[in-house]
Amino acid sequence: MIGVAIALLLIIGIGLWWLYSYRNGMRNEGIAFGKEAVQRIAVQHDANFLANSLGPQARLDLPPMAQQEMMTRLQQMGAPVGAVDVKGDITFESQFFEPRGSFYADVNYPTGPMRIDLNISHPVGRWQIDTIGVSMGAARP
Repeated sequence: MIGVAIALLLIIGIGLWWLYSYRNGMRNEGIAFGKEAVQRIAVQHDANFLANSLGPQARLDLPPMAQQEMMTRLQQMGAPVGAVDVKGDITFESQFFEPRGSFYADVNYPTGPMRIDLNISHPVGRWQIDTIGVSMGAARP
C-alpha cells in the first residue's frame, strides 16, 4: 500500500514538474518571438517574416496590400536610431496552456518616433502574430 502511494506521489510530482517546465519554456519562446518579431519588422523591414507570421485572422485584417503599405512606410522611416527596447510579457488563458503575449516598442527613426504594438499567440505548433499596430507619435506612457 505504501509503495502504491509513493508511486502515485512520484507520478503527480513528475506531472507537475513537466507542466511548470512546459509553461516556462513556452513563456521564454513567446518572449523571444515577440522580440524577434519587432526586430525583424521594425529594424530589418522583413516583409516575408511578417507575411509568414500572421495568424489567420490577422491575414484577413491585414491583407497583402496593407502589409506592403506597412513595410513601405517603415522602410521610408529609415534605420532606427539607437537600440529598440521591446517590452511585454506572456500570459496564459489557463494556468499552463493557451499562451498569449502582448508586446510594444517605441522606435526612434531619423524622421520621428514610432510605436509598434503586437499581440501573439501559440494556438498549434508555432507562434503567430494576432494583431499588429504601427503608429507615429510620442512614446507610450
